[in-house]
Amino acid sequence: MLVTDTLYEALPDTTRVWIYQSNRPFTQEEGVEITALAKQFAQRWVSHSQQLRAFATLLHDRFLVLMVDESNAGASGCSIDSSVAFVKALQAKYEVDFFDRMRFSFQGEDGVKTLSRMDFSQWYQAGKIGAETLKVHS
Repeated sequence: MLVTDTLYEALPDTTRVWIYQSNRPFTQEEGVEITALAKQFAQRWVSHSQQLRAFATLLHDRFLVLMVDESNAGASGCSIDSSVAFVKALQAKYEVDFFDRMRFSFQGEDGVKTLSRMDFSQWYQAGKIGAETLKVHS
């Protein structure tokens, strides 16, 4: 999925980025809902009562991306806590896991694949994936 949003395109290279990987792809309906909720969150995201210049989206039906341009106002501990609370609320609503760091994603022939660490290792040993396997890019 190509991201086309004027705010996204205007963010500097120094923008702070958080990427949360879902343990499963979202349906098209879920993706539309999550994207709308994420954009609403980004528009309301504040740090010490100061509006953050933020962007949020869902990529490849499984990666929630939150971005903050910290050149005017930085994300503080409290604002980061509020983003984690937002992600946890999505996690509960959609019955997914955004915090499993032992899952690996890559671009397969028929789209993005996500495997557990053990399955990823087995696929690698079996030659199903290797050094030429594409990493997921947006």
